[in-house]
Amino acid sequence: MHPIYNGVPADRLQVTWTKSSWSNPDGNCVEIATLPDGDIAVRNSRDPEGPALVYTSAEIEAFVRGAKTGDFDALLG
Repeated sequence: MHPIYNGVPADRLQVTWTKSSWSNPDGNCVEIATLPDGDIAVRNSRDPEGPALVYTSAEIEAFVRGAKTGDFDALLG
């Protein structure tokens, strides 16, 4: 397996990608996957071979909590 780092080509990761049920029919969304060490990889669903961003589980937890509480609502409009 190739080393995992930020920007690694997503198709090099041997993981199962998950897409949100909120994804639109055009495929405009992100997909996530849990890496063997517990980190989380994120990729653009329109570019499945493109770069993956890698976050710790704590970073993803902070982001999800912020999204749930509306911290990023100003970005929507």
